Amino acid sequence: MTTTRTYGQFCGLARALEIVGERWSLLVIRDLVLGPKGYRDLLRGLPRIPASILSSRLNELEKAGVVRRRVLPQLDAGLVYELTEYGSELDHILLDLALWGARSLGYPEAGAVFTTDAAILAMYTTFQEEAAQGVSLTYVLRHSDSLVIHAMVDDGALKVGAGDHPAADLVIQPQGPELIDLINGKVTAAEAMASGRLRIEGEFEHLELFTRLFRIPPKPEPAEGISFF
Repeated sequence: MTTTRTYGQFCGLARALEIVGERWSLLVIRDLVLGPKGYRDLLRGLPRIPASILSSRLNELEKAGVVRRRVLPQLDAGLVYELTEYGSELDHILLDLALWGARSLGYPEAGAVFTTDAAILAMYTTFQEEAAQGVSLTYVLRHSDSLVIHAMVDDGALKVGAGDHPAADLVIQPQGPELIDLINGKVTAAEAMASGRLRIEGEFEHLELFTRLFRIPPKPEPAEGISFF
């Protein structure tokens, strides 16, 4: 039986870390934020997690009231894991933490895994709600032949899902790090197109709007030397 390690402190943050701070726990929750998943689905979304660790994390999260098991009503369906009401309260915390981390993310290293769930979460993470007021557009991002997502913007609201969308206003096909540079403001839409590493199907103005709708703000530059107060 797994025994959860404690910090021995009467503190809400310490308790939160005891529940979700173990390695892989937040990534399990990340994938469940997007909907219920079976055990094998979670393994596919976390290809480097040992099966024994996934089982342990699910058991720990279930005991903490964050995750629950449910049998789907379909005759051929099996057991799935989903977030409880308590666990679902982590969604905005998760997005804020993901955006904070994205400001230090840089470019993917060789062999780094980029899943469909991670791509979907990235859209929610970088979405600028204020810039989307009055906007009604649908984007499709083709990261690869096997990784395609769509993002529907409707007057400040966002809905992202896996796969293509038949009524997309703009299809974006990035090659290399150009999309990362576009979202973090290192290049403009015109510069991204001129590089030849980003292709679109649709109006260029929709790409310019995309850079305002999805954004990673720069992190503050560290001060040089020793600070004196």
